[in-house]
Amino acid sequence: MIRILLSTRLGERRWTQADLARATGIRPATINELYHELAERVSLEHLDLICEALNCELSDLIVREPNAEPRVKSRRGEEPNRNQT
Repeated sequence: MIRILLSTRLGERRWTQADLARATGIRPATINELYHELAERVSLEHLDLICEALNCELSDLIVREPNAEPRVKSRRGEEPNRNQT
């Protein structure tokens, strides 16, 4: 599962969603979707603007947590490779 930590990052800086929208020029509705982790797609340009505005790295904003149940079927007899870099 991909988690968007925008609410955490804004809280740490005591910024509102409106503050971020003004700073980045991103539509408030888009910021709201990211804030509430409702977005299914994210623009790379938006991520770059948000990281710049919040002075953070992408890894501070988006993390992957393992899914409770694997969603990808492995080939017969193979274990899924979870440590691929």
